[in-house]
Amino acid sequence: MTADEQVAEPAEDAQTLTEHLSELRTRIIRAALAVLIGMVVIIALYDQVLEFLKQPYVDLCTSKSEEFCDPNLFITSPTEGLSTRIRVGMYGGLIVALPVILWQIWRFVVPALHAKEKKYAIPFVVSSIVLFAAGGALAYITVGRALEFLIGWAGEDVGELFTVSSYISLIGLMIFAFGVGFLLPVLFVFLQLVNVVTPRTLLKSWRYATIGVFILAAVITPSGDPVTLMMLALPMLFLYFVAIFIGFLVLRKRPKEA
Repeated sequence: MTADEQVAEPAEDAQTLTEHLSELRTRIIRAALAVLIGMVVIIALYDQVLEFLKQPYVDLCTSKSEEFCDPNLFITSPTEGLSTRIRVGMYGGLIVALPVILWQIWRFVVPALHAKEKKYAIPFVVSSIVLFAAGGALAYITVGRALEFLIGWAGEDVGELFTVSSYISLIGLMIFAFGVGFLLPVLFVFLQLVNVVTPRTLLKSWRYATIGVFILAAVITPSGDPVTLMMLALPMLFLYFVAIFIGFLVLRKRPKEA
């Protein structure tokens, strides 16, 4: 068998449509169970998690005058405490279950891949977790600056009173948005590995990618302020070029093999 025939050889473990749908259902159920278990753990540790999430806001208010902001969070309805606890559990459950979710996604995609692509399973999952964590950490660091910018625009004679649900929604969506944004390089590397795009194509499209990154950052940034937008867009743009560099490194041996 020639090298070209080996490259064109169909992927192993081919499945029928019924088997494929059954496999999808199994992966979704396993991922949902992982999220549910994560939710239970986070809700059990709600007080510690809430204190951790409040810390950037408390640090901001401590560093400013008393008139600038109140470090306490409030509820405005009897049910808000319960709904906030559930919301924290959902956000936290998704993050805790992320390794399981990514692994289930990869195992679902594996039957359609060749043996050369299957070996990237562990690097795919590990790099995705690391990048999501890095994006979430950056969001946690950035939220204080975003709040300072937003509160400052309210006006000198305007007092602020934040509810716990609105604050949790903001920081939770920021962590999720930054984490997902940092996963884009993994997608670009994967597309290069399966020959959907080439590193040279991505490199030539850097101008369009730059515009697209800033548009995407503006769309997924929950606060909508320019500080958060820049803090998300610039690392994403840097990771875009890192993904191209990785593509060049991984694919440079393929022409010799063919």
